[in-house]
Amino acid sequence: MSLDTAAEPSSPASGQVATATTVYRPAEPVHVLQTLRPLVRGGGDPCFRVEAGVVWWGVRTPEGPATLRLGPAASAVEARAWGPGAEWAVANVPELLGRGDDWSGLDVSGHELLSDARRRLPGLRLLRTNLVAQMMIPAVLEQKVTGTEAWRAWRQLVRGHGSVAPGPAPAGLMVPADAATWAKVPSWEWHRAGVGPQRSATIMRVCAVASGLERTLSLGRGGDEVQRRLRSVVGVGVWTAAETSQRAHGDPDSPSVGDYHLPATVGWALIGEPVDDDGMLELLEPYRGHRERVMRLITASGFRKPRFGPRMTIQDHRAH
Repeated sequence: MSLDTAAEPSSPASGQVATATTVYRPAEPVHVLQTLRPLVRGGGDPCFRVEAGVVWWGVRTPEGPATLRLGPAASAVEARAWGPGAEWAVANVPELLGRGDDWSGLDVSGHELLSDARRRLPGLRLLRTNLVAQMMIPAVLEQKVTGTEAWRAWRQLVRGHGSVAPGPAPAGLMVPADAATWAKVPSWEWHRAGVGPQRSATIMRVCAVASGLERTLSLGRGGDEVQRRLRSVVGVGVWTAAETSQRAHGDPDSPSVGDYHLPATVGWALIGEPVDDDGMLELLEPYRGHRERVMRLITASGFRKPRFGPRMTIQDHRAH
């Protein structure tokens, strides 16, 4: 792996030019979009865009807002970033794209679907954003509601309280609010976005301890202590902590227990029939240490469970 970085001065002629650039040459193949897919919060996510094979991400870094552009180069990824957080975003590119994510101990040779997916997806990596609160807030929005409801709320709240992505970003690209701004969102704005008081109160608690949550990054790529500290926030349970550590820490062993769809998907993929949470964990047990990698192989492989059975009812909390 090599990483070439450079800073570029602002240009009066263009207003805002790239403030930092990187050419990242990973030691192993990296498929940018497959790796970053967990960052996408539904169709029309205002913080994520793909145009002509180039990924654009509006991100709130510890140094401020940034726009990160990731495009293909010969055996490399070219990154350009704009805004106050540009240098931080550029420095984080290797971990964002899977540096430190070691798949060597995962043996899926005994399962046809998994081994085929591993063969077809050599560039799939586990990302690590190094942004805990920013990953936890949308996860809280997704608690116990459909993706349609959660993603609608995310779009509305980010557009209302986030900021326009800096630099020459695609039209409409946004950067989510910081913790202090999220904490000031009034109750009627949550209500208007369809977010009930339980989830909005949990987000307020997340914002209140945001700096402490970021310190869990020093504990590595997940594990029991990370999960314990994330779950110390009232309202953050097993599912939300796992969804957070998968993205923020690059946790390779944090299956999302409590998800409405995943157990059935895992069951159909691995044994051809649906299972519950306990059944999912039993099926994943032989892969302990790599259970999230197995989950990513299944979801990225294109496998879909049969379309039958009950669906979760969409509830419109805005009407109450």
